[in-house]
Amino acid sequence: MANVKIVAGTEADIPEILKFIKALAVYEKLEHEAVATHDLLKKNLFGEERFAEVIFIQEDDVKVGFALFFKNFSTFLGLPGIYLEDLFVLPECRGKGYGKKLIVHIAKIAVDRGYGRFEWSVLDWNTPAIEFYHSIGAIPMDEWTVQRMTGDTLKKLASL
Repeated sequence: MANVKIVAGTEADIPEILKFIKALAVYEKLEHEAVATHDLLKKNLFGEERFAEVIFIQEDDVKVGFALFFKNFSTFLGLPGIYLEDLFVLPECRGKGYGKKLIVHIAKIAVDRGYGRFEWSVLDWNTPAIEFYHSIGAIPMDEWTVQRMTGDTLKKLASL
């Protein structure tokens, strides 16, 4: 039986983090948007101001999945929360409960820190993920539509 554990990502793991980001981008058919670099991750995940946390799930000391999350805030609750930006398990390791173990671990972090909620987004075509999230009790926020600005559009708005 495999030895499975969850470990925090470190600066030394940046190449692995990039590998998982790129694999997730391929899976989501968004590889053209995956422009993160080693230097950007070093600065923003492990620098003076850390904007997110990374955890890995390991099987016999081999990283087979990862999650990246950060603190947000709910004005309605008056409490911080966790936003899960990315969750990815290597295709050959799916079906072993590793995604659930990562989600449960992050939920425990939220509860231990006294946070009020834990949320994430999922692509509407990703039926396996949606079914998994429903199975663990997640509630879809169908009445909410995510809005986003990046790149030149963000710069144009900022220049007004």
